[in-house]
Amino acid sequence: MATNNDKYKNDFQKLIELGGSLFNAMQYEVFPEEFKKQAKNALKTNEKVETFIKKLPDFGPGYQKWYSESVKLIKQLLPDRLADFVRHYEKPKTRKELTYGNYVLEDYLQGMTVTHGYEKIKIVGPDAAITQFRQQINILQSLEARFESTLFDIKQLVQADLFDTELQSAKELLKHKICSCGWSTGRGSAGKALGPDSRCP
Repeated sequence: MATNNDKYKNDFQKLIELGGSLFNAMQYEVFPEEFKKQAKNALKTNEKVETFIKKLPDFGPGYQKWYSESVKLIKQLLPDRLADFVRHYEKPKTRKELTYGNYVLEDYLQGMTVTHGYEKIKIVGPDAAITQFRQQINILQSLEARFESTLFDIKQLVQADLFDTELQSAKELLKHKICSCGWSTGRGSAGKALGPDSRCP
């Protein structure tokens, strides 16, 4: 029977695979010709390159799904890195101008580009988000070491979930005054008939 541990690992592997596909999709969106060239070097034929590109996910909705699920997993298993992960997506509240260093995934999804002068020389654009996304993937990948090095902590997490469930069940038993055998000891007629010295049947 699959455990919560197995579920976490399975979710992790799916997110890693989707993250890799999204990273390729992002590079294709930003540098299409360069991406095709690199793909051609690896895949050898134009037919294989075109097939590969057609299978790339749509970055926008794909990333939103990946981000939401990654946040949940990191919050559960690596909470001390959650703020770092989110920082690469959300626009800084104190940001006064958009630069290469503070361009984030939220800017990328909105197609933000900063230009200068009459010739509209690009100062910063979507390519700046590639580094930010790479860092998010690296943070997610760091979970793999946690599965191996702190498996005991994860087991404790699962045990805590089970304990909470058992505690809630115990509270319900006390609330309704149900004996562990299932016999009611409440104030109903059965309780009166049995009396204080009665035992479970």
